[in-house]
Amino acid sequence: MRQCPGRYVHREGKPVGGTEARDGKEAAGSAGDADGTGSTGGAGDVDGPGGPPAPGGTADGAKAPAALTTPRGRRPVVAALMLGMALAAIDGTIVSTAVPQIVGDLGGFTVFSWLFSGYLLAVTVTLPVYGKLSDTFGRKPVLIAGIILFLVGSLLCAAAWNMGALIAFRVIQGLGGGALQGTVQTIAADLYPLKERPRIQAKLSTVWATSAVAGPVVGGLLAGYADWRWIFLINLPVGAVALWLVVRHLHEPARPRPKTRPRIDWAGALAVFATGTLLLTALVQGGVAWPWLSAPSLGLFAASAALAALTVAIERRAAEPIIPGWVWRRRTIASVNLALGAMGLLMVAPTVFLPTYAQSVLGLGPIAAGFVLSVMTLSWPVSAALSDRVYNRIGFRLTAIIGMSAALLILLAFPLLPYPGEPWQPALIMLLLGAALGLFQLPLIVGVQSTVGWAERGTTTASVLFCRQVGQSIGAAVFGAVANSVLAARLLDAPAPGLPGDLDAVARALEDPGALSAAATDHLRRAVDAAVDYVYIGAAGAAALALLALVVLAPRRFPVISEAVITEAVITEAAITETGDSPDAR
Repeated sequence: MRQCPGRYVHREGKPVGGTEARDGKEAAGSAGDADGTGSTGGAGDVDGPGGPPAPGGTADGAKAPAALTTPRGRRPVVAALMLGMALAAIDGTIVSTAVPQIVGDLGGFTVFSWLFSGYLLAVTVTLPVYGKLSDTFGRKPVLIAGIILFLVGSLLCAAAWNMGALIAFRVIQGLGGGALQGTVQTIAADLYPLKERPRIQAKLSTVWATSAVAGPVVGGLLAGYADWRWIFLINLPVGAVALWLVVRHLHEPARPRPKTRPRIDWAGALAVFATGTLLLTALVQGGVAWPWLSAPSLGLFAASAALAALTVAIERRAAEPIIPGWVWRRRTIASVNLALGAMGLLMVAPTVFLPTYAQSVLGLGPIAAGFVLSVMTLSWPVSAALSDRVYNRIGFRLTAIIGMSAALLILLAFPLLPYPGEPWQPALIMLLLGAALGLFQLPLIVGVQSTVGWAERGTTTASVLFCRQVGQSIGAAVFGAVANSVLAARLLDAPAPGLPGDLDAVARALEDPGALSAAATDHLRRAVDAAVDYVYIGAAGAAALALLALVVLAPRRFPVISEAVITEAVITEAAITETGDSPDAR
């Protein structure tokens, strides 16, 4: 019997039986939501090492790849994952600190925001594509391609001769970043059984936390004492080490040669890419480059809606769709997608508006304002690392509900802070918010990855990350409009004429207090305080939407795939490989 396509295999500890494969109180045998059919014959995954071989192991007991048979063998792979994640995590924060130097050297002040928007667009719209490719061809080639693309983009960015070229090369970086974000999370789930997944997820969360703190410092040092081009060149040695570790130590089981050549849904990939690009462009540029109700905004939204309808039609007809329908037909995956999309929406409040609040209202400098935000990244990984002690007792869904309920209350507490207040007050809010969101996000990601087998995990993980990214883009647009409308209303009775009318202009004006009277300065600060308060109320509304998705849509117990499903899936897959029968025979 030949080897079946599937996950990375390691043999550690004792075999996991039916009861140990359970997620605490999660139902371990309910495959109805896992395979979309209500049967127990779908492809599965074992939530622990040992036992019958998982898909990707060998049905006749062949030895697993040596690099993955012991914890020591996994360490180089984990190091590669953390380095790859660091490339994507540190990108935004390290570039943002060097924007003045970049604009001073290359010009293009009116379009510099596309340094971030172009990268975000490329990452977001390629996540579903890379997820499907990793399920079809394996994780390793997709991750290698992503690292190479990111490094090529970094090298080109360092050699950029004007702002237009730099923006184009940032898009290339984003094409690699999309592969890094989705594939790293998928490999982490492949490598570790359910009981051990919080460890690797906590390590990846720590990478994001460290990057949030280190990025501005490193970017500021390089821009101030070297040259802004070094913020891109520094990626090369880090990426080279990650690439070497992946090539040398990441081993996927041998995949049987398919009877028919895998069909790539290029039409669907192009449609997803075009739809996402138009929609995110409308969200990012609306209210900034042009008014929301202007012809460009309405045209982009109408075109993205038409392309979305075309994408659905193409995906329904495709043999191997980039975004398969089961992503939204299965309650577990659909509810997690919506919940994490809402989380992306609410994350805009602290990450985008809190630094402005800290500088404009509290009068802090950029470094101190960054610290007020960064305390959230200190509590987040700690809470995530400890979340398994909660969801192993009460389940994924209830743990996430507790985390988001706490986040809702914390967000509603922000508008109650006194004016102008002390810096420790919003810092405490952010510390508590990070702990609540760590308790919310990681159980959902681990839980949803545990309800699918190897052949669907890349697509599932990518759909979750895609929804979170889209939520952030929508949040930036919606809350930006909310903040500016509140600000405009508060400035109607301003004590001095000619005051700026949008949040960015107000923040710049408050950086030079000598240009304004004391009364005008105080009025502007109170206006910013009110605007950010309303943003946090909106973020609390997003938290309520996340709770609604979990309470109404998510099953009470996540259908973690059991060992019985694994055994049947392995036998079925092996039989198909030997006989060449159609997969529909399952």
